[in-house]
Amino acid sequence: MSKKIIIAIDGFSSTGKSTIAKQLSKQLGYAYVDTGAMYRAVTFYAMQHNYVSADFLKEEELIKNLKEISLKFKYNEKLKFSEMYLNDKNIEKEIRTMEVSRMVSKVAAISAVRRKLVEQQQEMGKDKGLVMDGRDIGTVVFPEAELKLFMTASAEKRATRRYKELLDKGDKVSFEEVLQNVQQRDHIDSTRKDSPLIQAEDAIEFDNSDMGLKEQFERILSLVNIRLATLDS
Repeated sequence: MSKKIIIAIDGFSSTGKSTIAKQLSKQLGYAYVDTGAMYRAVTFYAMQHNYVSADFLKEEELIKNLKEISLKFKYNEKLKFSEMYLNDKNIEKEIRTMEVSRMVSKVAAISAVRRKLVEQQQEMGKDKGLVMDGRDIGTVVFPEAELKLFMTASAEKRATRRYKELLDKGDKVSFEEVLQNVQQRDHIDSTRKDSPLIQAEDAIEFDNSDMGLKEQFERILSLVNIRLATLDS
C-alpha cells in the first residue's frame, strides 16, 4: 500500500492509547508521538520550578518561561521506543510518576501551553505516516486525520491497569488513590475550556474494558487496513 495516513488516537487516561499507538507504528513503519509525554514534560518542568502544586498554579510565570522549554523525542535503540527529553535531559522515568499524574491536567488546561505543543505536533505530522495519541488529536491537532479512534473503558478498569503499572515500577500507592486520580483527570480533561476531551464526530469509539491486548491490536489493525484499502482503491 502506497498511501500514508495520520492515525489520531484520543481517549481517557489509562485506556491504553500509547500501547496501541506503539504497536501500530511498529507494524506500519510509522512515526509515533506520545503527546501525553509532552504535557507531562511541561508539567515536570513546572513542578521543578515551583509553578504548580496541589495548592496553586502560577500560570503567568509558567507562560512567561515556556520559551525556556525544549522538548525532543529520542529513540532508544536498546528499549525500542522513543524517550522524552526536556532541555536535552532524559526525563522518561520522572514524567511517569503519580506526582506528575496529579498535576498534568492542570497544566494541560493552560491555553498557551496547548498552543505551543499543538504547533510542534502539527509540524511532526506534515509528511503523514504518523500515529499520535492524546486528548485532542482528532479534534484540534489533526481534524483531517484519515483515521480517528476514541478509546474508552470504565474508570475502575483503567484504575486497575494504572495501579498495576505503578506497583510494577515500585511506586507505593493505593488503588483508591489511583482511582480518584483517574476520575479527577477525566473531569478536568472533559470540562476544560480549551480543547476539552470530546469524541470527534468521525471517530470510531473503541471500548476495551473487557478486551486483551492481542484482541485489541487485531481489531484496530483491521480498521487501519480497511482505511488504507479505501485510499488505495
